[in-house]
Amino acid sequence: MNELKLINIYKNELQNYSLAQLRYISEEAVWSIGQMYDHLIRVAHEYLDNMEKCATLNDEQPLGKTEFGEHLYKIGGFPPIKIKLPDELNAPPNNSDSKEELISRMDQVILRLSQWESKVDNINPNYKVEHGGFGWLNAREWYDLVGMHFRHHLRQKDELEQRLVK
Repeated sequence: MNELKLINIYKNELQNYSLAQLRYISEEAVWSIGQMYDHLIRVAHEYLDNMEKCATLNDEQPLGKTEFGEHLYKIGGFPPIKIKLPDELNAPPNNSDSKEELISRMDQVILRLSQWESKVDNINPNYKVEHGGFGWLNAREWYDLVGMHFRHHLRQKDELEQRLVK
């Protein structure tokens, strides 16, 4: 499934939640559905910022991906495991956005992806920006990482929905 279709599904499913459900935290160290959306949106913009940075570079980068980065792109997504970031990168996401704010923020991600969809492959693949865990990624790889990250969180989304009080 392509990135835009998947992200539109996430956006449309926001309609299914009440504000209380969006903000519901079932236990300590477990995010609310709203926090998961905030995380996905923030990370998508970070990845797209790096993709856009690749478009402005003039120097080719000979270095490539880390071993984990190579594996990630070979299998086309994150392995089905929970990934815990180091504490300094793991501040809890925002839990105060309304449904309308989340929808508007999702629209911004969709807009950026659609604006770059036809242009990303025209960027020199040797213009790269470093990812802390995956190594040096080019614009296409940063673009694809947005969809991989949304797919990775589908299981978490299902788990959080199971915990909701209906």
